[in-house]
Amino acid sequence: MNFDFTGKVVLVTGASAGIGESTALLFAALGAKLSLVGRNEGKLRAVAAACHKLRGLQPLPIVADLGTDEGVEKTAKETLDHFGRLDVLVNNAAVGCRTTIQQLDMKAFDEVFRIDVRGVYHLTGLLVPALIESKGNIVNISSVAATMVSVGSLPYPMAKAALDHFTRNVALELAPKGVRVNSVSPGVTVSEFVTRVTNQSEEQYREWLAQMSKNVPMGEPCLGDDIAKMVVHIASEHSRLVTGAIIEVDGGLRFRGIGNALTDQ
Repeated sequence: MNFDFTGKVVLVTGASAGIGESTALLFAALGAKLSLVGRNEGKLRAVAAACHKLRGLQPLPIVADLGTDEGVEKTAKETLDHFGRLDVLVNNAAVGCRTTIQQLDMKAFDEVFRIDVRGVYHLTGLLVPALIESKGNIVNISSVAATMVSVGSLPYPMAKAALDHFTRNVALELAPKGVRVNSVSPGVTVSEFVTRVTNQSEEQYREWLAQMSKNVPMGEPCLGDDIAKMVVHIASEHSRLVTGAIIEVDGGLRFRGIGNALTDQ
């Protein structure tokens, strides 16, 4: 099965690390023209440079905070001004936090929902006209945490549950316009997400991954490439009639439960 995105414009948010970086690199290898968004300028430009080396196409790096209206509007405008079209929107940018209802940290709650839900809602809305014009599609990066119960990161699974329902509703709304909308739902995935949220050392993170892997029926965590390959498949013509789907890539973790721990973005 061959995937070819030559001539297609793909926007990946949260592209400076983790799943977003892996997704950007795979789309670049498949010939896509890329708009890459992140908050860390140094890392974002490094990813853009790595993408450029693969096929000689220069990505458009956009340094923006998608938790702000200004950042969202900048992203949409610069992407469309530069490329004149959009074929695939990958809503990957997200944050998490360590808190519970008993700790009641409203600042953390607001930050998670501002980026993980409101930013996605706003950016998608601004880009829908371009996606209708290109008969493109949207891939949201969710999490198995959306449907599993754990203690310690309450706003994050709530936000991902909202994202899943957003996916289904927007898929129904845009289907008559020829635009598909789907979610890829990772389980434990090797990235910087957990260390950013928990301030773990590298050794602590390795221990956490080893412990979490014991809960995964297939015995190992996902890699960013595992998620990226599913994103590409769903965004391609090989999935032309797939819409409103929530597709788990988790090694079966959802069958076992995640306990008192975060999943990885």
